[in-house]
Amino acid sequence: MEQSYSDKAYRWNRENYSSKRRFVDIWSFVLTFMFKLWRYNKSWSYPGGVTEAKQAARRKAQAIWVRNTLLNLGPTFIKVGQLFSTRADIFPSEYVEELSKLQDKVPAFSYEQVETIIEQELGKKIPELFQSFEPIPLAAASLGQVHKGVLHSGEAIVVKVQRPGLKKLFEIDLQILKGIARYFQNHPKWGKGRDWMGIYEECCRILWEEIDYLSEGRNADTFRRNFRGYDWVKVPRIYWRYTSPRVLTLEYLPGIKISQYEALEAAGLDRKLIARQGAQAYLHQLLNNGFFHADPHPGNIAVSADGGGLIFYDFGMMGRIKSNVREGLMETLFGIAQKDGDRVVESLVNLGAIAPVDDMGPVRRSVQYMLDHFMDKPFEAQSVAAISDDLYEIAYNQPFRFPATFTFVMRAFSTLEGVGKGLDPEFNFMEVAQPYAMQLMTNMNGADSNSFLNELSRQAVQVSTTAFGLPRRLEDTLEKLERGDMRVRVRSIESERLLRRQGNIQLGISYALIISGFTLSATILLVNHYVWLALLAGLIAAAVSVILIRLLIRLDRYERMY
Repeated sequence: MEQSYSDKAYRWNRENYSSKRRFVDIWSFVLTFMFKLWRYNKSWSYPGGVTEAKQAARRKAQAIWVRNTLLNLGPTFIKVGQLFSTRADIFPSEYVEELSKLQDKVPAFSYEQVETIIEQELGKKIPELFQSFEPIPLAAASLGQVHKGVLHSGEAIVVKVQRPGLKKLFEIDLQILKGIARYFQNHPKWGKGRDWMGIYEECCRILWEEIDYLSEGRNADTFRRNFRGYDWVKVPRIYWRYTSPRVLTLEYLPGIKISQYEALEAAGLDRKLIARQGAQAYLHQLLNNGFFHADPHPGNIAVSADGGGLIFYDFGMMGRIKSNVREGLMETLFGIAQKDGDRVVESLVNLGAIAPVDDMGPVRRSVQYMLDHFMDKPFEAQSVAAISDDLYEIAYNQPFRFPATFTFVMRAFSTLEGVGKGLDPEFNFMEVAQPYAMQLMTNMNGADSNSFLNELSRQAVQVSTTAFGLPRRLEDTLEKLERGDMRVRVRSIESERLLRRQGNIQLGISYALIISGFTLSATILLVNHYVWLALLAGLIAAAVSVILIRLLIRLDRYERMY
């Protein structure tokens, strides 16, 4: 993960930015990436022939290159990469895995710049505001850095200061990214079935929210209120008198990082209890509050050394679940319980997780395969990581468009499951989640809590409605057929194969005629002592000959395949 960076790699680490330089840097990355994707599908680019193992290795290498390049491009692209790590419907699993590793540990900016920003934002110099203020930051990230201090009233605090010129950098980068998104939206291959402009707008919204420290402070206050009845969860208090859009002052709550297992053991803390509490805290956020921490990686969760309570940090990226989503989730849950792929697909379309297309057959088959594969095991025996990996594998290159909220939740579940197993090898996230899921299903089915009767009555109404409406639907279908408003499309795989073969043969004949023409031209030119023109014509004939040979090899491969 760690690598050394030169000063050139951090050209963005300044207050004044060149929009032309950023344009060149960003488009150079995009065009290089497009070339790498084009070369990936070319068999001649694999020495010794193409194999699945070689393609997987190349995908991994490309994903690492993308991660490192995004880090070099700076804050905007680090955050965009982290957001794209939730879009498994767009990128292969190797890219999702590497982008989720993006760590924005970058060089700190100077203490003089910190003094200037604090004075500009809070209207006073540091000695007037704080009793003490450490000039060396505790941590530095792409968006800002954190300094420890003490208020004149004696409270220990940490001050989060935004990186200089960040807003201007965002404005330049997002304007360039808008052009890139528009290009991909209009691309005949990559634009099909993808809402790139919608993804761009979502990135803009999340990025602007994350650099507004007033919004982060409000998120922290809401998060703390939601856990006021839980003495084992601690959230830093915000000092609003010392907070502005670019400066955030919080209570200093030191703790042991939740992934430092040996340190927790040395402090005498119960690792099994911590694992369960981490899962319970997140389930409470998700199912009871609908307001959850969207980035609960181990760096944002610590454990208090004295009482063993969980401490949450960094509330810039939060997720919300709308109230109407729960009803849709219930419909999906019932469909999963019944292994009804059609019902699951319909509910996911209503939730916006699947983009409806003309031919939903492949989607239904993928969902049905997933149901048949997973429902053989009891709920508590499932693995969140395995489920999410298979979901992402199914989603890639399908019309799935998992909302950011869904993928944030799945990634958080996977992270917490991994941390939980590190704390306790016997930990099972699904086992902890089972009572919450049962409670949700019970609550969603009304006061009588009789989900079976409710579901039975709903199905009875649905069947009766379908039965009464069937004659009319048949009559409408016949009328559309008579008027020509309905078309029936029939595919014949054998006919398509023959047509494709015939097209390739005709193409081969055309290539042969071109080769003959240029060969004859080269011969005539050579006889008349036009050596260079003859050489040019010969080279063209040779190049077309190579293409013809590759076409013949492909035709032979098709014949053996079928």
